[in-house]
Amino acid sequence: MAPSDAALDVTDLHDDLWAGILPDVLWKGRTGRGVRVAVVDSGIDTEHPALKGKVKESVEAVPEGGQILFKPSTSGDQAGHGTACAGIITSIAPEVELYSVKVLGPNASGSGEMFLMGVDHAIKQKMQVVNLSLGTTKRDFWGPLHELLDRAYRERVILVAAANNLPQASSPSIFSSSLISVVKRSGGEPFNFGYQYGEVIELVAPGVQVETTWPGGGYRQLTGNSFACPYITGIVALMLEARPDLTPFQIKTILYAIAKRNEMAATEKVV
Repeated sequence: MAPSDAALDVTDLHDDLWAGILPDVLWKGRTGRGVRVAVVDSGIDTEHPALKGKVKESVEAVPEGGQILFKPSTSGDQAGHGTACAGIITSIAPEVELYSVKVLGPNASGSGEMFLMGVDHAIKQKMQVVNLSLGTTKRDFWGPLHELLDRAYRERVILVAAANNLPQASSPSIFSSSLISVVKRSGGEPFNFGYQYGEVIELVAPGVQVETTWPGGGYRQLTGNSFACPYITGIVALMLEARPDLTPFQIKTILYAIAKRNEMAATEKVV
């Protein structure tokens, strides 16, 4: 046996592992201050009392001369989806810097090409976290999206994507190796998120009857994977405020380790 093997104590090593990623150590007292978070969606109501002053920039996709350009947005959020996601993110990380990238129209509908260009824009703007509570089932876009995800990974842009609400594969959430994918569950405290090891969509967060911001200064209770995703986005922002040097791989590893610990704690309570 080598000397290093003789000194190895598995119990101590296990304790040290958890000690390094305790939420109290990692994000206690954090607000997401200064962390740049893009919401690629239907826009954000920048005048909502809960969001006013938090949106640093709003742009929207505009087809022009055979290209899709991003210009300052003045149309706000005609669908409500992006505003709802922004409200959830800021409920977790109230001092993040929000950047709205509008690619969806009044009925939360849009083209796959606009979606791709929205993700591309967020990466080029060097966002730290990108909330993607949307996706596409059109396989023609899966290849280009995968390339974008790989580029984001290399450039340390953390993408958080919602699973499809329907039982149909949707990109980018199925590419779990390149981003963080999230599915909803009912009830529960946002920080007590869980995971489904071996599933394509691994992280599980609250997404049923979530009360959040809505255009016009109001609030709504909403259900869907779209609204589980921004909880994890907010938590990632807290982590990056504490440790801006964390890579996407490290962020995912910490999230999975904490989710596993949450699961173990829940099992112990039941027993």
